[in-house]
Amino acid sequence: MDLKTLEPKALWNYFYEITQIPRPSKKEEKIIAYLQQFGEKHNLSSKTDKAGNVLIYKPATKGYEGKDAVVLQAHMDMVGESNVPFDFDTEPIQAYIDGDWVKAKDTTLGADNGIGMAMMLAILASDEIPHPALECLFTVDEETGLSGAFALEKNFITGKTLINLDSEDDGEIFIGCAGGVDTVGQIEFKPDKAPEGYFAFEVSIKGLKGGHSGDDIDKGLGNANKILNRFLWKVNKETDLRLHSFDGGKQRNAIPREAVAVGCIPYCDKEKLRVLFNLFVSDVEGEKGKVEPKMKLSLSSGDMPENVMDKKTSDALLNTLYACPHGVIAMSIDMPGLVETSTNLASVKMKEKNIVEITTSQRSSIESSKYDIACQVESVLLLGGAEVKHGDGYPGWKPNLNSAILKKAEESYKKLFDADAKVRAIHAGLECGLFLEKYPYLDMISIGPAMRGVHSPDEMLSISSTQKCFTWLCDILKR
Repeated sequence: MDLKTLEPKALWNYFYEITQIPRPSKKEEKIIAYLQQFGEKHNLSSKTDKAGNVLIYKPATKGYEGKDAVVLQAHMDMVGESNVPFDFDTEPIQAYIDGDWVKAKDTTLGADNGIGMAMMLAILASDEIPHPALECLFTVDEETGLSGAFALEKNFITGKTLINLDSEDDGEIFIGCAGGVDTVGQIEFKPDKAPEGYFAFEVSIKGLKGGHSGDDIDKGLGNANKILNRFLWKVNKETDLRLHSFDGGKQRNAIPREAVAVGCIPYCDKEKLRVLFNLFVSDVEGEKGKVEPKMKLSLSSGDMPENVMDKKTSDALLNTLYACPHGVIAMSIDMPGLVETSTNLASVKMKEKNIVEITTSQRSSIESSKYDIACQVESVLLLGGAEVKHGDGYPGWKPNLNSAILKKAEESYKKLFDADAKVRAIHAGLECGLFLEKYPYLDMISIGPAMRGVHSPDEMLSISSTQKCFTWLCDILKR
């Protein structure tokens, strides 16, 4: 069975087509062209701004001409994470059905936010779904900086009600989200000639689940950078470790799944290294084995590198990574169960010109707390001798419990499914906060079908929840 056999057919056909179009962040040219062609094919007016955001209009259906326009919104780009060599710039996603789930072979699926786009296209293409005038907004580069939302021009949209389709939980209405900011440190080192009489080794960690650095930060998942550095720090304490390289993590908004390092120690400590490693593996498996059953730590001998990092900088790097916080910093008092503030040690990369770059991201539903944790991370990086820069950041979205569209969505869900929708905020960055800065009158909610493992190759999308969410969205528009 393939995706195009699922119901409703139009929805799943569009989702399949979207999976076949490469669309990594900042490289959305092909999906932009697809959306423009869609508008032309269906005789719908559209426009594209300088950033690449696309807006497709559809007039109200009969009987809804006097109603205010509604904005539907989703982002075009996807996070590219894979377990195998894969070129997200050119290769289509290989989606398949596994029970009630749609998954991808060895890569992220791109249901975040491809399924939101597919819902909008299915509504735009239909002549049978009643609705007021629609403005369907497709934004670029949500995943790596929200630059599309940042660049959205005044008067690009005119509707006063917006439904964001970028949420990932069944039967839940989101009315608030965290703001975020990146903190990046660069540490310069001097290359030393590798010492004689030393033994070279490679140590790696693979098989972690990874996941969304906001929505999954409270699930106790392993951080490959933290785990690998913890071992290296212990080795450095027990031997004369000379570090050659450290490479871990990829995306700033994903919990790192893999990391690898190359170093060398005196030959006389070769057996000690193996003992330290075996004890470390036992400790980490005891701590993380239940939540990370596929975790694999490996230690092997390697070719002696020509150069190593100077000892002073190597020590500073290992101490900095050990001290750098990761995970939940505070839980919300106002909304029980909601993470209020967190930070993610996202990646450690060896750059050109003898630079180690440490990328982190901070989130909080409280603006002052967001910058407080960012400054805490900055202070740790500064103590390690790094040059530190912060990204522009993006604002959170303050909940409005008196929202008119919230009431309609709640009423619709109750009528359709004889149950109450859960109203909550999310510890992830949605574009809604930026929309509200530019259009302060907007009344907004965010909904979406159930997804799991977002931002990782374990990403999967519930078929039944997608069908349910699409029915719900259509009924909200009807109301």
